[in-house]
Amino acid sequence: MAAAALLTAACSADTVSPTGPSPAGRVSAARLSTALPDDPVRMVLPATGAETRWTQGLDVFVRQEARAAAARCAQEHETTLPEQAPVTFIRYYELPDLVFVARHGLSDSATVPAATPGTATTGGSGSRDGGRVGSGAGERGASGSAAEVRRCLAEGTAAATELRTSYATLQGQWFDTLVSLRRDPAVVRALRTLPGCLSGHGIRVRDENGFFALADTQDQTAAPDRLPAVQRALGSAYADCMRPVEAVREPARLRLRARFLDDHATEVRTLRKSLVPSLHQATKKNGVRLVFPAP
Repeated sequence: MAAAALLTAACSADTVSPTGPSPAGRVSAARLSTALPDDPVRMVLPATGAETRWTQGLDVFVRQEARAAAARCAQEHETTLPEQAPVTFIRYYELPDLVFVARHGLSDSATVPAATPGTATTGGSGSRDGGRVGSGAGERGASGSAAEVRRCLAEGTAAATELRTSYATLQGQWFDTLVSLRRDPAVVRALRTLPGCLSGHGIRVRDENGFFALADTQDQTAAPDRLPAVQRALGSAYADCMRPVEAVREPARLRLRARFLDDHATEVRTLRKSLVPSLHQATKKNGVRLVFPAP
């Protein structure tokens, strides 16, 4: 929930008059990486856009663990679980990964690999909105008694909760801390340059929310064969114009994190000691791979 709150809202735009960007050329698909950070803190408490790739991978891993545990339970009880939406990497636009956005546009991401053979957990594109792409179950394809299904889904939830317990509270506090930067005078000044820069790319909006509202409109109205190019062009413009903003915000986030680590030294020591071993243990148990999107 805290992570979702950090996603840039695009639901209330000012009046915009987009001229439409020129479609960008095709780029290769995003890759997957298995390289862990040198410090687990960077995976749980990201301070840069690039570090959020580890955060996205951790989030996907936990959700896949839930599905794998539920699927194993269903197999043992010879029942079928409800169909679920694909698991995808979800980006954090409070910490925009400008390298990734410039190369792949606003939404496309690496494909999430299947957690275990026979489970429907592969997914493709990422999302700007944590509420739009989720891992909730539908009702199609379910068989077996309702009690068996509930028991297996509960086992999946318990598996995810066990993993999240070691870091969720600390991560939520960190995301809450990041919100303070929205009021930082230097950040506010940097964001004022955004409309003028975007105008130079043929995109007329009043602010960042207006840009994402425009992008959402393009998602809904562009012809399917043109949408990928439009989204890449929008991503290229956004990455270009947000670089001056991130030049201010990223050092500020790193300073905030240094203070945060000092203020939560005990919890951080526990995180560094326990997180990666618990992830490896979960991998052995359920066959889920810990992977991260990479440009």
